[in-house]
Amino acid sequence: MLIAEVIGTVVSPVQHPILEGQSLLLLRPLDPMGNASGPTRIGIDKIGAGVGDRVLVIDEGNSGRQLLEAPEGPVKTVVVAVVDYIECQRELCYDARSSPGSRAPLTKETS
Repeated sequence: MLIAEVIGTVVSPVQHPILEGQSLLLLRPLDPMGNASGPTRIGIDKIGAGVGDRVLVIDEGNSGRQLLEAPEGPVKTVVVAVVDYIECQRELCYDARSSPGSRAPLTKETS
């Protein structure tokens, strides 16, 4: 798994059938402090993430295919969660809850 920031969306009118109806996101991998840490990837969005969200990403084909129930599908990268905050050595190194324009974290009352 890796942490990434959603930096855009990808539209592909011609694609493999397993991708039909799937939202594709452009992802920039990050280290826990928010620094870019690898090549940009395209991932299938399974959670409704948007541009600017920090997300958890599975970047391994077998896991992605299992999530999509597509054992033969050309799948590697899948967005599986939006990150509310990251704690590093007992201190917050990222907190979406205090960022301008961030999503409100889900609670039992709002979920």
